Amino acid sequence: MTHVYRAHIFHITGSPSQADLDAHLVSLPDGALVVSEDGEILWTGPFAELPTMFCDAPVTRADYLLPGFVDAHVHYPQSYATAAHGGGQLLEWLDHCIFPTEAQFQDAGFADRAARYFTRRRIAAGTTAAMVFGSAFPVAQDALYRETLKAGLRIVSGRGVQTVGPPAAAALLTSEDDAIALVADEIDRWHAVDTGDPRTARVQVGIVPRFSLSVTQRTLAALGELYEEAQLHGVYFHSHLNENNRKGDGEIAAVLGSYGVEAYLDTYDGRFLPGSRSGGRSLLGRRSSLAHAVHCQPRELARLAETGTSIAHCPTSQLFLGSGTMPWRATVETGVNVALGSDIGAGDEWLISRVAGDAYKVHISELGDAGRALSPAELLFAATLAGARALDMEHAFGNLDVGKDADFLLIETARWEPLEGMLSMGIRAEDEQQATLEELFTLMVGLRQPAIAGVYVQGRRAVAPEL
Repeated sequence: MTHVYRAHIFHITGSPSQADLDAHLVSLPDGALVVSEDGEILWTGPFAELPTMFCDAPVTRADYLLPGFVDAHVHYPQSYATAAHGGGQLLEWLDHCIFPTEAQFQDAGFADRAARYFTRRRIAAGTTAAMVFGSAFPVAQDALYRETLKAGLRIVSGRGVQTVGPPAAAALLTSEDDAIALVADEIDRWHAVDTGDPRTARVQVGIVPRFSLSVTQRTLAALGELYEEAQLHGVYFHSHLNENNRKGDGEIAAVLGSYGVEAYLDTYDGRFLPGSRSGGRSLLGRRSSLAHAVHCQPRELARLAETGTSIAHCPTSQLFLGSGTMPWRATVETGVNVALGSDIGAGDEWLISRVAGDAYKVHISELGDAGRALSPAELLFAATLAGARALDMEHAFGNLDVGKDADFLLIETARWEPLEGMLSMGIRAEDEQQATLEELFTLMVGLRQPAIAGVYVQGRRAVAPEL
């Protein structure tokens, strides 16, 4: 049955560039979203202008309605590792906290519980779609996909590929041949399993090496050969890039020293031989995204933009690990798409709107001319439509345009008293347009999970599994 959802609606309409977001921001103070029985958006507009054909449809009311949040980078096997004190930056934290945590996922019972927990956390945070860095263990990946399908959420995931690593990662390592075989098997069994079509599927698979230090030149060459065929079927690529630049012995220095390349990105671009010579196929493209990109060279950003590869920006985790700040202005001016990622568990915020709030705080604090107060439209875009673009699924979700799938959140401010207070009693500008921006900013930055009253994917309410 057709259904009408009535609320103050905010979304970024169309398919705008980063420079044109304010012009594409839609605010409908008393808006209506009409959803078909099949979960398609039939109409969006002022409730007073609701077409006659929908006037008899049942109406659900809420205070606000937003597109579903998209988490462009989150680690499933780190679900229980948030707020873990690792005693150092990235590489120490991996050794002390993450590798031991992820090793637990080889147990089927543990993995089942973790998959339910992860899915519950996603629903509570309003994350309707996510690029999920997966477990090394097929039994855990199977549990993740099963629970995602039951809940009705969207996911792109892939087992975390590691063929080399420190002693702390021993349980997560496989041979290079086994690594390729396991990825191929996961693609065969789970990619687009629900519809058979990567343009409509809610469950999809990616090729996901942890980072360049977790694989070898031979592994990258083999992954490139696998991807050359798999990308024709909509398979994704995802990994980490230029996260930690501690002088002398950080991640970036280790990658450059290990491979003998001129730039970290070269290892994913098929140029992983010494001197950045070509050694295989590129893993970059429209269905490729890389997390962090904090310390990119200008030519790396230009190459990301040229290939359509997206960045998953994770300001919360970058603060936690002392990784530095992705330069917002210099990055977006290259034309590369920048979405937001929670990076659970280095990030300790599941709620993408809170990650957006951290992005605002980080980038307004950049030094000199680099500092930038991100607009409310930029924050909403990064949390929704930019994420859909990073997943190459902008045609299906990310905003509330007619014809797209109805992926959205209902928000009731009374469920979180501070939010209700800020929105109902806060000072607003006399100018209506400015007041609208101020209201959206308060909603995004002040939102907390209890205020999310409903999470919908393709018009159906997501169902949290029991623990």
